[in-house]
Amino acid sequence: MKRATTEQLRTFFASLQTEFDVYVPVKLHDGTRVLGSLSEGPLALEGGKIPQKPTSVFFPQFDKVFVVDEQSKFQMAGPVAKPIMVVGFTAQDLDCLEFIDKFFSENYRDDIYFNKRDGSVVVGVSGRCGKDGEFMKIAGGKCDIELIYDGERFVVQAYTDKGRQLSERLVAPDSEAAAGLMDALRVESDALPTDDEDTIDKASDLIRAGKVPEDFWDDIASRCIACTSCNLACPTCTCFEVYDRKQNGKMVRQRIWDSCQLDGFMREASGHNPSGRQMQRTHRRIHHKLAADVERWGHKTCMVCGRCDDVCPTEIGMKSVCKMIVERFS
Repeated sequence: MKRATTEQLRTFFASLQTEFDVYVPVKLHDGTRVLGSLSEGPLALEGGKIPQKPTSVFFPQFDKVFVVDEQSKFQMAGPVAKPIMVVGFTAQDLDCLEFIDKFFSENYRDDIYFNKRDGSVVVGVSGRCGKDGEFMKIAGGKCDIELIYDGERFVVQAYTDKGRQLSERLVAPDSEAAAGLMDALRVESDALPTDDEDTIDKASDLIRAGKVPEDFWDDIASRCIACTSCNLACPTCTCFEVYDRKQNGKMVRQRIWDSCQLDGFMREASGHNPSGRQMQRTHRRIHHKLAADVERWGHKTCMVCGRCDDVCPTEIGMKSVCKMIVERFS
């Protein structure tokens, strides 16, 4: 088992750029951490989750569906030129990716999504590399390779044949101490508190039991400014709208992320709007992930990544709302 420095990993990822379209956490000149290419800034594996949702690599905000040229020739969006490698998924992000893989393949396989997802390499990050050195949960799978930071170096754990083949190419020494370190790191990971997860579980139970009254949703909705940041940041939000635009004499159809917090989200051609009130839209945002999806998928589709709470300017992200529900209606 290998233990690698950040510089060794940077060299490794750089060496794969001829084979893969490589996305890694990088630090921009203003200190912001984003998923980007190594040419945009230094590799920044430490610092916790990336603010943007990493699932956007496979389901981007703007995505081409097809093109019709001036001769009316029709061309669907095809496979990507190179397979994608994306680094930086947390354990929670990997749960999100597992869900949207299922979402885009159940009943109908979404070729536009799987044109990017098929053949990809996913690398998780965990251990003592959270914000201010906090310990991030070890995923233990759901990715090809996981980089577990022990405070000095990253233990490289491969879970798939593809991951093992690639990790063999990493120039870093095998470490006899790595196995013992991994045992200690797993113990530390298993001991992490689950307060947020427990709160969301309890809130889900209360919502599904009909314990949360309408006036609560009115109160929460009064604080919503419909900025849609919650949807834009959520790795399991999959709603999109479709637009046709003329570009250089061609007609291009794109799908673009939509938001259930916008007034026009469910408006029908007749003018009827099933979610015409902000209360209905706010209720939908929470109920969908904690109740409706439990019935549809057998589990909640909030994986407690915390991004909606990070970006919401009025403090009505998922964790905040669930805490209020548990405090008021338990």
